[in-house]
Amino acid sequence: MKLRSAVLVAFALLLGAAPAQAQERVVTLVGSLQSELGCPGDWQPECPATQLTRIGAGPLYRGTFDVPAGAYEYKVAINRSWDENYGAGGSPGGANIPITAPGGPVTFTYDDTTHVISDNVPRPVGAERGAHWLRRGLIAWNRTDGATYRLHAAPDGGMTLEDGQIVGGTSFPLTRDPAGLPADVRADFPHLASYGALTLSSEARRRARSLLRGQLAVAAYDASGALLAVTGVQIPGVLDDVYAAAVHADLGPTWRHGKPRLGVWAPTAKSVTLLLGDRRVDMRRGRDGVWRAEGRRSWRDARYAFEVVVYSPTASAVVTNVVTDPYSLGLTANAGRSILVDLDDHALEPHGWDRLRKPRLAQAEDMTIYELHVRDFSITDETVPGADRGTFRAFTHRGSEGMRHLSALARSGMTALHLLPTNDIATIEERRAAQQEPPCTLTTVPPDGEWQQECVRKVRDTDGFNWGYDPLHYTTPEGSYSTAPDGTARTREYREMVSAVNAAGLRVVMDVVYNHTPAAGQDPKSILDRIVPGYYQRLNPATGAVETSTCCSNTATEHRMMEKLMVESVVTWAREYKVDGFRFDLMGHHSKANMLAVRRALDKLTLKRDGVDGRRVYIYGEGWNFGEVANNARFVQASQLNLFGTGIGTFSDRLRDAVRGGGPFDADPRIQGFASGLFTDSNGASANGTPDEQRNRLLLYHDQIKVGLAGNLRDYRFVDRSGATVTGAQVDYNGQPAGYAGDPSETITYVDAHDNETLFDALQYKLPQARSMADRVRMNTLALATTALGQSPSFWHAGADLLRSKSLDRNSYNSGDWFNRIDWSATESTWGSGLPPRPDNESKWGFMRPLLADPALKPGPADLRAARARAAELLRIRFSSPLFRLGSARRVQERVSFPTGGPTQTPGVIVMAIEGRRESIVVVFNARPEATTQTVASLAGRRYALHPVQASGGDPVVRGATASGGAFTVPGRTVAVFVSHGGR
Repeated sequence: MKLRSAVLVAFALLLGAAPAQAQERVVTLVGSLQSELGCPGDWQPECPATQLTRIGAGPLYRGTFDVPAGAYEYKVAINRSWDENYGAGGSPGGANIPITAPGGPVTFTYDDTTHVISDNVPRPVGAERGAHWLRRGLIAWNRTDGATYRLHAAPDGGMTLEDGQIVGGTSFPLTRDPAGLPADVRADFPHLASYGALTLSSEARRRARSLLRGQLAVAAYDASGALLAVTGVQIPGVLDDVYAAAVHADLGPTWRHGKPRLGVWAPTAKSVTLLLGDRRVDMRRGRDGVWRAEGRRSWRDARYAFEVVVYSPTASAVVTNVVTDPYSLGLTANAGRSILVDLDDHALEPHGWDRLRKPRLAQAEDMTIYELHVRDFSITDETVPGADRGTFRAFTHRGSEGMRHLSALARSGMTALHLLPTNDIATIEERRAAQQEPPCTLTTVPPDGEWQQECVRKVRDTDGFNWGYDPLHYTTPEGSYSTAPDGTARTREYREMVSAVNAAGLRVVMDVVYNHTPAAGQDPKSILDRIVPGYYQRLNPATGAVETSTCCSNTATEHRMMEKLMVESVVTWAREYKVDGFRFDLMGHHSKANMLAVRRALDKLTLKRDGVDGRRVYIYGEGWNFGEVANNARFVQASQLNLFGTGIGTFSDRLRDAVRGGGPFDADPRIQGFASGLFTDSNGASANGTPDEQRNRLLLYHDQIKVGLAGNLRDYRFVDRSGATVTGAQVDYNGQPAGYAGDPSETITYVDAHDNETLFDALQYKLPQARSMADRVRMNTLALATTALGQSPSFWHAGADLLRSKSLDRNSYNSGDWFNRIDWSATESTWGSGLPPRPDNESKWGFMRPLLADPALKPGPADLRAARARAAELLRIRFSSPLFRLGSARRVQERVSFPTGGPTQTPGVIVMAIEGRRESIVVVFNARPEATTQTVASLAGRRYALHPVQASGGDPVVRGATASGGAFTVPGRTVAVFVSHGGR
């Protein structure tokens, strides 16, 4: 499923925002069966072909469709959008519901009261898997009313329920332990801690390996022997127990003395055959569950796949699956086959690869990160040769507009280029000739028109664009970004890109998405689940349905072999592609233990042995707390508060929301913040509240921003808006602590990212419409200054320095090149590219139309160049002094202060002082429309001057800022930096 917005409903519910109820609800069956039912593709909430019909005036909606035989997954979406969707059990944003259709009519019924959607397909015995085989001798089941219990097993499936009895297979007695699950088991599986414990007979324990290869069910019987209940069995826990040695196995392709070996972990398979070109090669099963084959030198670059014969619970049968290698290092176009690549082959290395020199990075706090999408970078850049546009090779053209822009940023102080996912992506057509283009001209239509998004919609699933958060193979470069996707060229071209970006002065960060797969079960784009069914995906404990809180089929990295896949994939990218950092998508869905395992594995890489200093590889990610893992339900999460002291960074939404105003899910996007005029320049929207409410909220925003500027530290002490001395953890952020980090490197400070509206688009919503473009440029700079001049790593969305607009699109993951394009020449603004795509934006079109239609709100070339120049000055200021990057909580506490805090502070003005041994710095962030004078009595005896970068810069307004006798005067909508030499 190629989407990001399905996860938004979960976030919205966490923040207390209920989905809007429309007068006439549109209810759509969505899932992997939609393309079979007349839709252009799958998982499309806007497709009318699978809409359900309301039954009378009641809450029921129903539809009957002719579904071809096969295994599918589905759920329901409301009002043609992912903003409101329901899965298993009627859960908002819940798990997909599996269905094995026999072929023929299937009726689906949705109840708008309970939000439960169901079908009329008969379910076989054990279709719902509510029992958990956790250890070789232990099963957990949330049922304790039986007199006796049995484990039923059928090696080839086929168990049925007839006249209240389970027919088929064999069974083994289970003994209920009244003491419940052992303490160590409860610790490993906290979400099952209250379940009953059933112990297996000695015979069942001996036969565990063979039993795990077939259909399993657990049944409860009353004292007379009558069946009370039966459920299927989840097996990841016992697989980790019985096959624990597999964590040390070599998987995927490995090479020794020029000869390949292949290993695939498939402990429940009945057989595995290597399909090598047109040959069939038998593989041998090991006691660790790994199937192995040894090859010849002639196998180099051969195409291969695995034929796995295995029992599939979702298909309720033994199936024969032909799958690519989960550990693939090379792929043919569109992942038709794996390629037996040797990454040590010198033919795959660009010139000088072994001697590649990395841009210097003294500490993580020196990271200033520019987030960019590979295709966005060059697809519309006419200074790049046509064949290389949108590819890795575009970065090798040093004279292009895009590379000149990146090089200039690096010279100013940008240190890293963060690339949205670049591993193999499930939903992008990799063959350039087969990619479709919008069938219309988009440049001559009204700036607020619907035509643009409608035209883009026609090809949204068949063009060459997607953000790529739907990983198919984790450790192979994406083929659509290669000039030759059907072979090994993508490996060399990826390395060429890394080399070229490093040469431009930037390190390379890779966006990785190990928290989900694009599909599960028997779906053709399900790889892991078709090799070891029911293991790699995180399952609902009661039903066995795949959890989908991340928007797609969640992975279970708490299971040993999924963690192994993630860790070894990261190490491969670091060692073989010399990637300098990793940003983990929805990192809070991984465990803290997962991330520490990644950190340990990277730390073992050395320049001498591996060509990489793994200790310099920075890790950060999204530490959001939501979904089935929320509040440490299944493990200690890698979430914001839990990563204290680890050195692993998380994005801080605290400063972001305070600077921009409101949050990502506001019904009214005009809610203002510090840099968008709250209280000081009201836009008149009632959503902002009364003047007193605005003032109070703005002063809270002050405290949140101050904590952010100081590294978002949990224990940082300062004077808050009330005059009390508080710590960062005592400042409120929606009921959570604003400060949570133990070190400045543990938070990423940002005001703009690929998700949600761009910074400029947010300001367009929030600033009064009458404000001049010059004022808007100034506020864009002011907002960026709160991250550029803070103590944590600073993160910028590509184009934020160019007033980048996506025409107010808040979720452009599949909006095509038109809504995502960037003009690196700073000639043309993309504002006013039409109303953005309907599915994620229609509810805001009423706010958008008057803005997009206003010609005064479109920046001109002079505005874009001014924004770019001011952004470059911020970077130069950040790296002009180590005081902006102190590097430890202790030094931040000693040296960073906010001397004008308390109840008498000026709303809309923040003063930050940083004391050094040889110099001291004062930064005044003035978000007010008018000039301000801020007096710091303790600094009266020092002489301060405007920072040389600003004093000699191109902004005549900031040059009017003055300092005298501890009084700092700064023009409106301006950030001014003052320096005094001879600090304490």
